[in-house]
Amino acid sequence: MTAYRLASGGLIDRSNTIGFTFDGASLSGHAGDTLASALLANDRLLVGRSFKYHRPRGIVTAGPAEPNALVTIGTGARRDPNTKATVAELYDGLAATSQNRWPSLAFDIGAVNDRLSRFLSAGFYYKTFMWPAAFWEKVYEPLIRRAAGLGRTDLPRDPDGYEKSWAHCDLLVVGSGPAGLAAALVAARSGLRVILAEQDFVLGGALLSETTRLDGEAPFVFARHALDELHGHPGVTLLPRTTVFGWYDDNVFGAVERVQKHSATIDAARPVERLWRIVAKHAILATGAEERPLVFGGNDRPGIMMASAVSTYANRFGVAAGRSVAIFTNGSSGYRTAEDLSAQGVEIAALIDSRTDAADRAPDGVRVVRGGGIVDTKGRRRVRAVIADRGGFEEMIACDAVAMSGGWSPVIHLACQRGGRPVWSQALQAFLAPEAGDGLVMAGAAAGHYRLSECLDDGARKASAIVEALGRPVAGFERPVVGEEVDPSFTALWHVPGARSKAFVDFQNDVHGKDLGLALREGFGHVEHAKRYTTSGMATDQGKLGNVNAIGILAAMRGVSPAEVGTTTFRPFYTPVSFGALAGSSRDEHAMPVRRSPLHGWAARHGAVFIDAGLWYRSSWFPKAGEKTWRESVDREVRTVREHAGLCDVSTLGKIEVFGPDAAEFLNRLYCNPVLKLPVGKARYGLMLREDGMVYDDGTVSRLAEEHFLVTTTTAMAAGVLSHMEFAAQALWPELRVRFLSVSDQWAQMSIAGPKARTILQAVVEDDLSNAAFPFLAAREVRLKGNLKARLFRISFSGELAYELAVPAGYGEAVADALMRAGEPQGLCAYGVEALNVLRIEKGHVTHAELDGRVTPDDAGLGRMMGTGKPDFIGKRLSTRFGLTAADRAQLVGLKALEADKDMRAGAHLLKDGAKPSTINDQGWVSSVCFSPTLGTHIALAFLKSGRERYGEKIVVWDKLRGVETFAEVCDPVFVDPENRKLMA
Repeated sequence: MTAYRLASGGLIDRSNTIGFTFDGASLSGHAGDTLASALLANDRLLVGRSFKYHRPRGIVTAGPAEPNALVTIGTGARRDPNTKATVAELYDGLAATSQNRWPSLAFDIGAVNDRLSRFLSAGFYYKTFMWPAAFWEKVYEPLIRRAAGLGRTDLPRDPDGYEKSWAHCDLLVVGSGPAGLAAALVAARSGLRVILAEQDFVLGGALLSETTRLDGEAPFVFARHALDELHGHPGVTLLPRTTVFGWYDDNVFGAVERVQKHSATIDAARPVERLWRIVAKHAILATGAEERPLVFGGNDRPGIMMASAVSTYANRFGVAAGRSVAIFTNGSSGYRTAEDLSAQGVEIAALIDSRTDAADRAPDGVRVVRGGGIVDTKGRRRVRAVIADRGGFEEMIACDAVAMSGGWSPVIHLACQRGGRPVWSQALQAFLAPEAGDGLVMAGAAAGHYRLSECLDDGARKASAIVEALGRPVAGFERPVVGEEVDPSFTALWHVPGARSKAFVDFQNDVHGKDLGLALREGFGHVEHAKRYTTSGMATDQGKLGNVNAIGILAAMRGVSPAEVGTTTFRPFYTPVSFGALAGSSRDEHAMPVRRSPLHGWAARHGAVFIDAGLWYRSSWFPKAGEKTWRESVDREVRTVREHAGLCDVSTLGKIEVFGPDAAEFLNRLYCNPVLKLPVGKARYGLMLREDGMVYDDGTVSRLAEEHFLVTTTTAMAAGVLSHMEFAAQALWPELRVRFLSVSDQWAQMSIAGPKARTILQAVVEDDLSNAAFPFLAAREVRLKGNLKARLFRISFSGELAYELAVPAGYGEAVADALMRAGEPQGLCAYGVEALNVLRIEKGHVTHAELDGRVTPDDAGLGRMMGTGKPDFIGKRLSTRFGLTAADRAQLVGLKALEADKDMRAGAHLLKDGAKPSTINDQGWVSSVCFSPTLGTHIALAFLKSGRERYGEKIVVWDKLRGVETFAEVCDPVFVDPENRKLMA
């Protein structure tokens, strides 16, 4: 044995030596090691510090329940904090660093907290930091935030790629131990489509560390034969390095596969992780069981580990936990660990059994202390001795490692994620999964069957039942002959009495038995309250090791059974999942699908600056040479539209065609204003309400033929309005003969606005566009020069003479170019949504900045549109509620800035002159603001209580967030051309 690496044994490849670093020190391991096993082999027991007290901590487990050995793996942009060393596959060049310590792991200043622990008991933060109140934001909160957390996430941009995949199967098997392999074999032989998912990087589960013989051979040999057979079945998918983290509706499971997390060299063409959505007709959870720690004084020192972990490191990884190991158990599992260590030549200092009547036999030469318990341990950075108490007689036993076994808890987390409550088994002294139904069953140790033979039988039996349920013939499974097995029984021991030092229940969060007692005394005896008051079970391991002990301790203190205490709520994720895996390729420009209008190329050629507007990439403004700021460009565009003409891309507006004999009736019920008698060839402004009487969306309704309408919506609500229409047609009025279709992407639409708009448009349109031939709100098909059919609407969002021209999307850029050429002598310019916003604010038109879901038609100054004579429309009944018709409701008004050196911002509140800012004194809010080149000042649209009665009043615009307070005059929201002369020209 070199250091703590055994001379032989294990499943590692001793011919393949791997170099890695831990806190800068160069170390070595072998292929097949985990980082934890390699650290143990190099005598690196101290691997971290606890969260609250910064106590020295070592490796406790050999799997995903590890609470202590959390490290950061990688460097630079590829650092992964809070990685469990017990599941991290060792690879050449791996760089790991410890966490939650300063300046070093060996000497941590934070350890002073342990000396102050009497002042840092459970819930101390609820009783401190109360005075002086002014210290909270400046002193206390920053201090707490700096102390919080373990690993650091201040990382540069993630350079790696991630992927999402879907899979469908007849049977998903979670876990590749004896039950999982038996189930997969039966299902595969029966012709089912099977997915076998295993969180470990080697398939085999407990068979990799088990020593009970199968057909006279080591269990891992059976596992290899089974996996070879499964590889040969075409309907079987094997997923190693894949953690199933969540169970969702319709038997959908979430899983994350570590594709390249085990390599220092990353292939950019492949993802580092893959998120799986697995849709399974049936699922078998063969997730095994976690060994429970024992709660005794000093049970957190480095070198104190789970007995099953000690066996795993010896049998699978060829590593001894120590040279002289003390075993403390309340059941038979401790004796199995003694056999494993004895077989490897590791000295056993003593086997301490809390039971007095145990019939288990220890290996020859092993001293057994029956009816005893550990009350304290000695040592600083690793355990050096334990103090055992047997009936009042104390004995110090020298050792350099402790293997503890406190019984077993089936891993039932996934089965309880959809609301099922665990069921307490008095016989097993453990919680079992409820009858989940819905195509999910537990198998093997996860179902409370701990013997190897029972696991194999149970897995095969559960799979056979599923094959029968699917109507397939069941293939046979001949269980291998199982060697001598150890009785897995144990006697529950929640807390060892007589502890001389802290006896920890939650290792990571430093929760000990006395903390639970304090929670109970202070009225937090409910398990959910105790969890939050003490933080037991709230660390990154989510209480996988300590929760059942915490429940048992609370039950003993309350004098009830663990069943009456109950469990905390199980939620995804079972183990941490990276944000990268959840996002997949949906990041940066791929975060959402980008929509480009049919006129995008035209706008780009004219130098547009684009912005994200929902999913759309819209032209915001068109800078010219010499313009240094966006304001200069926007002001020029606004002036040009007011004085000459401008061309704007409005293709992003939602466009829905409505057909059918009842199309008019359908729209008449959908909109609050009358639509039924709209003439063919005319358009009308339309206003939709929600059922509660609030404005849902606005747009236009154009009647192109007797049974053919075109509805436009705002850009933001295009999909929502279509969904709203589908609901109304299917659920509210299924008797109406109506059909509708979104055509937003089929048409390029452009607005030509300004006093010279008609002259410019007439140059490309063959039809007569005179005021008499094509009046305001006309809407009909026209023919462009060149024989292209188009749709033309005389509607205006700017208050100017304006038209909207719609052509098939493929012709959009050519038509826009033709208009620009025709308009060049008239001073036509391209303008973007920033100028469009200024133009509509000057004219008092509303958008979703105003129609935010809290506004009625009357609030927005659109009350006259309500079709009060209509028999019914969506929102009619509730729109007349008293609260929606009160005289003091906030109403749409205009604001003119009175202080030239201060601007107004959307979101600012309105106050009476001289009133102190408060909820009671709040008079309203600002919804939209701009600088008006037409008026030469800042203006705004706002909502003010009884606003239409307060024109001319001086009001305070108060912006707490930006620290601005200014004065404005209340006025009519229509700042430009209130008589609509330009509009009707």
